[in-house]
Amino acid sequence: MKNHRKGERMEKRQMIYEGKAKKVYQTQDPDYLIIEYKDDATAFDGKKRGTIKDKGILNNKISAIFFELLERNGVQTHFVKLLNDREMLVKAVKIIPIEVIVRNIVAGSLSKRLGLAEGTELSTTVLEFCYKSDELGDPMINQYHALAMNLASKDQIAEIEQTALRVNEILREFLMTRNIVLVDFKLEFGTHKDKILLADEISPDTCRFWDSSTKEKLDKDRFRRDLGNVEEAYWEIYKRVSS
Repeated sequence: MKNHRKGERMEKRQMIYEGKAKKVYQTQDPDYLIIEYKDDATAFDGKKRGTIKDKGILNNKISAIFFELLERNGVQTHFVKLLNDREMLVKAVKIIPIEVIVRNIVAGSLSKRLGLAEGTELSTTVLEFCYKSDELGDPMINQYHALAMNLASKDQIAEIEQTALRVNEILREFLMTRNIVLVDFKLEFGTHKDKILLADEISPDTCRFWDSSTKEKLDKDRFRRDLGNVEEAYWEIYKRVSS
Protein backbone atom coordinates (compact mmCIF):
# COMPACT_ATOMS: atom_id res chain seq x y z
CA MET A 1 0.00 0.00 0.00
CA LYS A 2 1.40 3.38 -0.91
CA ASN A 3 1.56 5.79 1.98
CA HIS A 4 -0.92 8.61 2.25
CA ARG A 5 0.90 11.84 1.46
CA LYS A 6 0.70 14.46 4.19
CA GLY A 7 -1.50 17.33 3.09
CA GLU A 8 -3.11 15.33 0.28
CA ARG A 9 -6.84 16.07 0.35
CA MET A 10 -9.08 13.02 0.22
CA GLU A 11 -12.37 13.46 -1.61
CA LYS A 12 -15.46 11.83 -0.13
CA ARG A 13 -17.06 9.95 -3.00
CA GLN A 14 -19.70 7.23 -3.18
CA MET A 15 -21.06 5.73 0.05
CA ILE A 16 -20.31 2.00 -0.04
CA TYR A 17 -21.72 0.94 3.32
CA GLU A 18 -24.01 2.22 6.04
CA GLY A 19 -24.16 0.46 9.37
CA LYS A 20 -25.87 1.16 12.67
CA ALA A 21 -23.26 3.70 13.78
CA LYS A 22 -21.16 4.60 10.73
CA LYS A 23 -21.14 5.36 7.02
CA VAL A 24 -18.18 4.35 4.82
CA TYR A 25 -17.22 6.26 1.69
CA GLN A 26 -14.83 5.67 -1.17
CA THR A 27 -12.12 8.23 -1.93
CA GLN A 28 -10.22 8.92 -5.16
CA ASP A 29 -7.62 6.42 -3.89
CA PRO A 30 -8.80 2.77 -3.60
CA ASP A 31 -6.33 2.24 -0.74
CA TYR A 32 -8.22 4.66 1.51
CA LEU A 33 -11.75 5.11 2.81
CA ILE A 34 -13.53 7.79 4.84
CA ILE A 35 -15.61 6.74 7.85
CA GLU A 36 -18.33 9.06 9.09
CA TYR A 37 -19.63 8.48 12.62
CA LYS A 38 -23.37 8.91 13.24
CA ASP A 39 -25.40 9.91 16.31
CA ASP A 40 -27.78 6.95 15.80
CA ALA A 41 -27.85 4.46 18.65
CA THR A 42 -29.13 0.89 18.54
CA ALA A 43 -29.25 -2.00 20.99
CA PHE A 44 -30.50 -5.59 21.13
CA ASP A 45 -29.79 -6.30 17.42
CA GLY A 46 -31.50 -3.09 16.35
CA LYS A 47 -34.71 -3.68 18.33
CA LYS A 48 -34.04 -0.57 20.40
CA ARG A 49 -33.25 2.63 18.50
CA GLY A 50 -32.52 6.20 19.45
CA THR A 51 -30.13 9.10 19.09
CA ILE A 52 -27.30 10.14 21.39
CA LYS A 53 -26.41 13.79 20.82
CA ASP A 54 -22.81 14.25 19.56
CA LYS A 55 -22.12 10.50 19.81
CA GLY A 56 -20.63 10.51 16.32
CA ILE A 57 -18.24 13.32 17.19
CA LEU A 58 -17.18 11.72 20.47
CA ASN A 59 -16.76 8.17 19.09
CA ASN A 60 -14.71 9.52 16.17
CA LYS A 61 -12.33 11.37 18.49
CA ILE A 62 -12.18 8.66 21.18
CA SER A 63 -11.44 5.97 18.57
CA ALA A 64 -8.66 8.12 17.10
CA ILE A 65 -7.06 8.52 20.54
CA PHE A 66 -7.13 4.75 21.11
CA PHE A 67 -5.88 3.89 17.60
CA GLU A 68 -2.95 6.33 17.97
CA LEU A 69 -2.12 4.85 21.39
CA LEU A 70 -2.14 1.32 19.96
CA GLU A 71 -0.03 2.32 16.94
CA ARG A 72 2.56 3.86 19.27
CA ASN A 73 2.69 0.50 21.04
CA GLY A 74 3.21 -1.59 17.92
CA VAL A 75 -0.38 -2.61 17.04
CA GLN A 76 -1.15 -2.05 13.36
CA THR A 77 -4.54 -0.43 12.74
CA HIS A 78 -6.51 0.91 9.79
CA PHE A 79 -6.44 4.46 11.21
CA VAL A 80 -4.65 7.15 9.22
CA LYS A 81 -5.89 10.51 10.58
CA LEU A 82 -8.87 12.54 11.74
CA LEU A 83 -10.39 14.64 8.97
CA ASN A 84 -12.93 16.61 11.02
CA ASP A 85 -15.23 16.19 14.02
CA ARG A 86 -17.16 13.28 12.52
CA GLU A 87 -14.84 11.73 9.95
CA MET A 88 -11.57 9.81 9.86
CA LEU A 89 -9.41 8.56 7.02
CA VAL A 90 -8.62 4.84 7.18
CA LYS A 91 -6.80 2.23 5.14
CA ALA A 92 -9.15 0.12 3.06
CA VAL A 93 -9.41 -3.40 4.50
CA LYS A 94 -11.49 -6.46 3.80
CA ILE A 95 -13.24 -7.13 7.10
CA ILE A 96 -12.80 -10.63 8.51
CA PRO A 97 -16.38 -11.65 9.51
CA ILE A 98 -15.43 -12.45 13.10
CA GLU A 99 -16.14 -10.20 16.07
CA VAL A 100 -13.69 -10.71 18.91
CA ILE A 101 -15.04 -10.02 22.39
CA VAL A 102 -12.42 -9.52 25.10
CA ARG A 103 -13.69 -9.91 28.67
CA ASN A 104 -11.92 -8.98 31.91
CA ILE A 105 -14.95 -8.72 34.21
CA VAL A 106 -18.33 -10.45 34.05
CA ALA A 107 -21.03 -8.24 32.51
CA GLY A 108 -23.92 -8.33 30.04
CA SER A 109 -24.57 -11.58 28.19
CA LEU A 110 -21.76 -13.44 29.97
CA SER A 111 -23.51 -12.91 33.30
CA LYS A 112 -26.79 -14.31 31.93
CA ARG A 113 -25.15 -17.16 30.04
CA LEU A 114 -22.99 -18.49 32.88
CA GLY A 115 -25.05 -17.36 35.88
CA LEU A 116 -22.19 -15.29 37.26
CA ALA A 117 -22.80 -12.04 39.11
CA GLU A 118 -22.08 -8.91 37.08
CA GLY A 119 -18.86 -7.35 38.31
CA THR A 120 -17.14 -10.68 39.08
CA GLU A 121 -13.45 -10.37 38.18
CA LEU A 122 -12.38 -13.17 35.83
CA SER A 123 -9.24 -15.05 36.86
CA THR A 124 -8.02 -14.86 33.26
CA THR A 125 -9.00 -12.75 30.25
CA VAL A 126 -11.64 -14.48 28.13
CA LEU A 127 -11.75 -14.24 24.34
CA GLU A 128 -14.98 -15.01 22.50
CA PHE A 129 -15.67 -15.14 18.75
CA CYS A 130 -18.95 -14.22 17.08
CA TYR A 131 -19.81 -14.71 13.42
CA LYS A 132 -20.61 -11.30 11.91
CA SER A 133 -24.10 -11.80 10.51
CA ASP A 134 -26.97 -9.40 11.15
CA GLU A 135 -29.49 -11.96 9.81
CA LEU A 136 -28.33 -14.57 12.34
CA GLY A 137 -27.82 -12.12 15.20
CA ASP A 138 -24.01 -12.52 15.34
CA PRO A 139 -23.97 -16.06 16.84
CA MET A 140 -21.10 -17.19 19.01
CA ILE A 141 -18.59 -19.48 17.30
CA ASN A 142 -15.19 -20.95 18.15
CA GLN A 143 -11.95 -21.38 16.20
CA TYR A 144 -13.14 -24.68 14.71
CA HIS A 145 -16.26 -23.02 13.26
CA ALA A 146 -14.12 -20.17 11.89
CA LEU A 147 -11.78 -22.64 10.17
CA ALA A 148 -14.58 -24.87 8.90
CA MET A 149 -16.44 -21.87 7.44
CA ASN A 150 -13.22 -20.48 5.90
CA LEU A 151 -13.66 -17.19 7.75
CA ALA A 152 -9.94 -17.06 8.54
CA SER A 153 -6.86 -19.28 8.40
CA LYS A 154 -5.24 -20.91 11.42
CA ASP A 155 -2.39 -18.38 11.33
CA GLN A 156 -4.81 -15.46 11.02
CA ILE A 157 -6.83 -16.69 14.00
CA ALA A 158 -3.65 -17.02 16.07
CA GLU A 159 -2.59 -13.49 15.11
CA ILE A 160 -6.04 -12.08 15.86
CA GLU A 161 -6.05 -13.70 19.33
CA GLN A 162 -2.53 -12.49 20.11
CA THR A 163 -3.33 -8.95 18.93
CA ALA A 164 -6.62 -8.83 20.89
CA LEU A 165 -4.80 -9.76 24.10
CA ARG A 166 -2.11 -7.15 23.39
CA VAL A 167 -4.77 -4.47 22.76
CA ASN A 168 -6.37 -5.42 26.08
CA GLU A 169 -3.06 -5.07 27.89
CA ILE A 170 -2.33 -1.62 26.39
CA LEU A 171 -5.83 -0.22 26.90
CA ARG A 172 -6.21 -1.52 30.47
CA GLU A 173 -2.91 0.02 31.52
CA PHE A 174 -3.76 3.37 29.89
CA LEU A 175 -7.32 3.50 31.25
CA MET A 176 -6.20 2.62 34.76
CA THR A 177 -4.36 5.97 34.84
CA ARG A 178 -7.68 7.65 33.91
CA ASN A 179 -9.62 5.96 36.74
CA ILE A 180 -11.47 3.75 34.25
CA VAL A 181 -11.97 -0.04 34.41
CA LEU A 182 -12.02 -1.79 31.03
CA VAL A 183 -14.71 -4.39 31.66
CA ASP A 184 -15.00 -5.86 28.15
CA PHE A 185 -14.91 -4.74 24.52
CA LYS A 186 -15.44 -5.82 20.93
CA LEU A 187 -12.81 -5.75 18.18
CA GLU A 188 -12.91 -6.27 14.44
CA PHE A 189 -10.03 -6.99 12.10
CA GLY A 190 -9.51 -6.66 8.37
CA THR A 191 -6.93 -7.69 5.80
CA HIS A 192 -4.96 -5.61 3.37
CA LYS A 193 -2.72 -7.74 1.15
CA ASP A 194 -0.78 -9.90 3.62
CA LYS A 195 -1.43 -7.76 6.69
CA ILE A 196 -4.10 -8.04 9.38
CA LEU A 197 -5.10 -4.63 10.72
CA LEU A 198 -7.26 -3.71 13.67
CA ALA A 199 -10.32 -1.96 12.21
CA ASP A 200 -13.81 -0.64 13.08
CA GLU A 201 -13.84 1.57 16.23
CA ILE A 202 -12.94 1.57 19.93
CA SER A 203 -15.45 3.69 21.80
CA PRO A 204 -18.19 3.66 24.47
CA ASP A 205 -20.34 1.96 21.80
CA THR A 206 -18.04 -1.06 21.63
CA CYS A 207 -16.53 -1.14 25.14
CA ARG A 208 -17.81 -1.33 28.68
CA PHE A 209 -16.11 1.34 30.78
CA TRP A 210 -16.71 1.64 34.53
CA ASP A 211 -15.46 4.34 36.86
CA SER A 212 -12.74 2.73 39.01
CA SER A 213 -14.01 4.22 42.28
CA THR A 214 -17.80 4.18 41.94
CA LYS A 215 -18.23 1.43 39.27
CA GLU A 216 -20.56 3.86 37.47
CA LYS A 217 -21.18 2.77 33.88
CA LEU A 218 -19.68 5.17 31.31
CA ASP A 219 -20.73 3.50 28.05
CA LYS A 220 -23.65 2.40 25.86
CA ASP A 221 -25.12 0.33 28.71
CA ARG A 222 -26.61 3.62 29.89
CA PHE A 223 -28.64 3.66 26.66
CA ARG A 224 -29.34 -0.11 26.64
CA ARG A 225 -30.60 -0.12 30.21
CA ASP A 226 -32.30 3.31 30.29
CA LEU A 227 -29.95 4.53 33.02
CA GLY A 228 -30.02 8.17 31.87
CA ASN A 229 -27.07 10.59 31.48
CA VAL A 230 -25.99 8.82 28.29
CA GLU A 231 -24.44 11.87 26.59
CA GLU A 232 -22.70 12.83 29.84
CA ALA A 233 -21.07 9.37 30.07
CA TYR A 234 -19.66 9.64 26.53
CA TRP A 235 -18.34 13.14 27.23
CA GLU A 236 -16.79 11.92 30.48
CA ILE A 237 -14.85 9.19 28.66
CA TYR A 238 -13.67 11.69 26.04
CA LYS A 239 -12.52 14.15 28.72
CA ARG A 240 -10.60 11.49 30.62
CA VAL A 241 -8.86 9.85 27.65
CA SER A 242 -7.99 13.14 25.93
CA SER A 243 -6.38 14.73 28.97
